[in-house]
Amino acid sequence: MRIHIPTFVAVVVFALVWIFFGIAHLVNAKALSPLVARIPGGVFWIYFTGAAMILAGFAIILNKWAKAACYFLALMLFIFILVIHLPSLVRGDFAAPVNILKDLGFIAASIVIGNIRDHIRQLGQL
Repeated sequence: MRIHIPTFVAVVVFALVWIFFGIAHLVNAKALSPLVARIPGGVFWIYFTGAAMILAGFAIILNKWAKAACYFLALMLFIFILVIHLPSLVRGDFAAPVNILKDLGFIAASIVIGNIRDHIRQLGQL
C-alpha cells in the first residue's frame, strides 16, 4: 500500500490535534469540571483523559502502539457520547447534537488512522 505525503500530513495533524486537546484538558480542568460533576471521580477524569489524549497523539506520530492508541481514542470518544453528550442532549443542551456528531467523526477518523498507520513506516518510505 502506497501512502502519499498528504495522507501522512493528515495523520500527523490528527495526532497534533489530540496533543492540543490533551494539553487543553490539563490546563483547563477547572473550566471543564461541570461536564464531569455528575460522574464519580469528577476532575480526575479530566486529567486522565487529557494525559491519554497526549499519549495517543505521540503514539500516532511515533507509530508506537498507534493502532491501539487510535482504537482506545475511539472507545474513549464513544464513552464521552454515552456519559457526557447524551445526558446533555436529554437536558436540552443545544450543543449536544453537534458534540455527538463531532465525536462520531473523530471515532471514524481514529479507526481509519489506526488501520493505516502501520503502513506508513517513515516519511522517506512513502
